[in-house]
Amino acid sequence: MVEIFKTNVRSNRKAKFIIQKLAEEFPAHKINFDLNDCDKILRVQGKNISSEKIIQLLIKENYQCKVLE
Repeated sequence: MVEIFKTNVRSNRKAKFIIQKLAEEFPAHKINFDLNDCDKILRVQGKNISSEKIIQLLIKENYQCKVLE
């Protein structure tokens, strides 16, 4: 399963920080950003993805995040 999120993360440094935070919470998931995309895409691949937890983690770090449809 793959979930794609639209974010407002702009820097590679912040993206790496968020990936690290998400990896701590979801160690079995593959997580990456595409900051070159206009939607600053966050991709999460794995079983039983919790979109709500991912969104809340980004909001806690003062970023916008929503599931891209």
